[in-house]
Amino acid sequence: MVVQQHWRRSGAFAVAAAVVGAVVTGCSAAADASPGVDPGAAVRGAPDALTRAGTSKARTSMEMATGGTRVTIRGEGAYDFVRRHGRLKVVLPADPSGADGHRPITELLAPGALYMKNRGAGVPADKWVRVDTTTLEDGNLVTGGATDPAAAAELLRGARDVTYVGEEELAGVPVVHYRGVSDLGRAARAASPQVRGALAAAAKGFAKDAVPFDAYLDREGRLRKVRHQFSVANQGRTVAVASTTLLFGFGVPVVVELPPREDIYAGKVKT
Repeated sequence: MVVQQHWRRSGAFAVAAAVVGAVVTGCSAAADASPGVDPGAAVRGAPDALTRAGTSKARTSMEMATGGTRVTIRGEGAYDFVRRHGRLKVVLPADPSGADGHRPITELLAPGALYMKNRGAGVPADKWVRVDTTTLEDGNLVTGGATDPAAAAELLRGARDVTYVGEEELAGVPVVHYRGVSDLGRAARAASPQVRGALAAAAKGFAKDAVPFDAYLDREGRLRKVRHQFSVANQGRTVAVASTTLLFGFGVPVVVELPPREDIYAGKVKT
């Protein structure tokens, strides 16, 4: 498909920057997050705790610098950690020129695929863009302007050098704060089958294999917040991208209907 080929050539940061450019030219011991548990085991067990929880609401933010301007892209929606399906509404930053901003982008997340509506860049308003995330250089950790919540959690399977920072409160919920580094290759090898292909692509495409993180787990071992610091290669230079994922409202209904083939745009997407 033309869209997929074009996105593969462009690279992860180029695609994410293009989105911005439209606006700115009962748990096991391993999953227990109590202070006495081995920090690495607690963090690496967080993805399994989310699968047991089933679903959650999600908020995302992604901070990056493009064209000398630092911007933040925000998303909000819900995710099903069993079916690996989710829906996010991604809001782009306001245009500093005062021009009308881009409409929010609707993103549907599925195993191996990202669907976007209101993508702009020549895509008809009633059409979706489908991207094969296993062909993206970042495995959709950066491309869509919001990190797939499952991928954000599965990255923690590659956690090493994990330290216990302390106990805190997050939105009224007691959490344990851990800090460490995730090895992309290790995470890809240990990831759930639905996410493995995307993380394997990320392990090859990022400027650095080591991704520093701060993770906050509740007493049931569920990931409540994670912040990753990515290093993305872009036109010969390394760009820092900070991605934060917040999870709450566990157990909410999550219904995701993927668009039919006739509603998917088959043309070339401008960057």
